Amino acid sequence: MTTSTSTIGGAARGAGADIRRRELAAFLRSRRERVTPEQAGLPRGPRRRTPGLRREEVAQLSSVGVTWYTWLEQARPITVSAQVLDAVARALLMDPGERAHLFALAGAVDPRPEAGRPALSAPVRRLMHRIAPYPATVQNGRYDVLAHNRSWTHVFGDFDAMEPRDRNCLWLLATSRRWRETCLDRDEMLRDLTAKFRASMTEHGAEPGWKELRDRLLARSAQFRELWERHEVATMVPHVKRYRHPRVGLLRLEHRMLWTAPVARAHRLIAYVPADDETEERLERLAELSQPSSRAPGE
Repeated sequence: MTTSTSTIGGAARGAGADIRRRELAAFLRSRRERVTPEQAGLPRGPRRRTPGLRREEVAQLSSVGVTWYTWLEQARPITVSAQVLDAVARALLMDPGERAHLFALAGAVDPRPEAGRPALSAPVRRLMHRIAPYPATVQNGRYDVLAHNRSWTHVFGDFDAMEPRDRNCLWLLATSRRWRETCLDRDEMLRDLTAKFRASMTEHGAEPGWKELRDRLLARSAQFRELWERHEVATMVPHVKRYRHPRVGLLRLEHRMLWTAPVARAHRLIAYVPADDETEERLERLAELSQPSSRAPGE
């Protein structure tokens, strides 16, 4: 791993960059002092005064130079690569939230976006399930479905049976036959979601997960390719969408969002709220029909 003298991550120079370097230095020191030698698989030794790991030990575990790591903790204006940050995060046993904070302070893109994903909190999960019989899901900024309640499954399918990388609303709108048949406004929805995805790519376009999804869609869907080439952008606004369900008929649902993380690592709880009394009654009926005792033989 190589390093060179410059501003961290190519970020803007000045007071803002200096503050962020000092925050990064303090954060690294606090994490280093928290990890014991035993946790890192190192012998403690008889004359240890440091409460946690020494700088030399972090450098050794991360395979970086001791001088360079010392400069990093001294808030020197040095370049730090994503690969080095990844190694330091591993050496300091950072959890997903700490790892995300490390990369944010360094102004770098995490090469392992799944590792940097903050865990969903228990209150968010409870709220998601309490919303039933309204469908609800937790998604990230690129529309990956991270969690969902049973009502979501009743309307949109069994996400647990899908490949993890296919659990994405934009991907399913563009490629899924079931979603094409269920979403009555599917063409409009795909155009809208593609425009929102393009707008978000301005901030996230360098991240591997975003580029992978875009490239998969371009390779798989001619309609997505045509929409992508229009260069349309859009922002998120509440609106009513229509869905056809084979058991209860038409559902008119309005999307309502609750942001649950900082925008840079945005997770949102999305509730699909009935737009009329008829849809509310049908969702309640669907919940009853989907109980094991309500299923016909062979279902």
